[in-house]
Amino acid sequence: MIDDAAIEMAGPTTKRLNIFERYLSLWVALCMIVGVGVGKLLPGLTDTLRDIEFGAGSQINIPIAILIWLMIYPMMLKVDFSSIVEVGKRPKGLLITLFVNWLVKPFSMAFLGWLFFKHLFLPLIGPELADQYIAGVIILSAAPCTAMVFVWSYLTDGDPAYTLVQVSVNDLIMLFLFAPIVTFLIAGASALTVPFVVLIYAVICFIVIPLAAGTISRIWLIKSKGETWFNDTFLPRFHPVAVVALLATLVLIFAFQADNITGRFFHVILIAIPILIQVYFNSSLAYGLMKLFRVEHSVAAPGALIGASNFFELAVATAIALYGPESGAALATVVGVLVEVPVMLSVCAFCNRTRSWFE
Repeated sequence: MIDDAAIEMAGPTTKRLNIFERYLSLWVALCMIVGVGVGKLLPGLTDTLRDIEFGAGSQINIPIAILIWLMIYPMMLKVDFSSIVEVGKRPKGLLITLFVNWLVKPFSMAFLGWLFFKHLFLPLIGPELADQYIAGVIILSAAPCTAMVFVWSYLTDGDPAYTLVQVSVNDLIMLFLFAPIVTFLIAGASALTVPFVVLIYAVICFIVIPLAAGTISRIWLIKSKGETWFNDTFLPRFHPVAVVALLATLVLIFAFQADNITGRFFHVILIAIPILIQVYFNSSLAYGLMKLFRVEHSVAAPGALIGASNFFELAVATAIALYGPESGAALATVVGVLVEVPVMLSVCAFCNRTRSWFE
């Protein structure tokens, strides 16, 4: 839980979050309880919702797709590609962020998944689930975080304009690299194949469409109403919508995964181990490189947090689209949701305690 003590560690001035952000880990836990309860007590309803897809065999679940659009669209409204031109004055932070996110993070996660699930944990989970879990953690790591980065940046006194650039460039690159990286790494680290057409559909549904809609809306509304109205009036209207959509998505995901969570709870712990190692490894690498190349702390801390966190909404949707809502791959991405908040708070706390390293 994000309590007052954790918030007070966020920097020289006390940071105050809204009630949803402050107790995000609690809401996730409650959604898990409700979702698992719905899945176990109302299996007929759960099966009906699970079977509503965009065409037979598409694996893209319509209820989850709609909820994820309601979450992602407000995120994409904040993406300002025009700000990218300003980063030329301070390129080192962005280059380090991109290096860790795209040349280290997916590949290190693929290696850790292969090591733990194909070797260390194989006697406990079996080869079929090993492949599924590897696919899930790869999908999770290939999607850099978007929305929550702004919360983590706020808690570490990050430069909001530079954080926006880091997120915007990551989203732009994700359009082109997400599908090829996922396909290549899953094929190399597991015995699974990736239905590439389905993956392309997922990218179009969950990246291209909301990013295009958010960018067009942003340009048009700022031009017609002004940037102040857009930031102070329009964007806040979407916050409760995005919150409700996130919580409803989590309930559905946990309902679809109810049998996996209750029947394989020990597997949840096993899946969390390589995810935790990967998070701390990549955040430490990004933070260390930022210090080595003398990047200011207001850029270094958000850069480390971007390298550690994931765009779990996209990851969950993609895993469901590729392998189904009850698959081991989907369960692995759900575990990423469970560990995200407490782990990221620990990274925030470390960045704040080591602020003097960059002065």
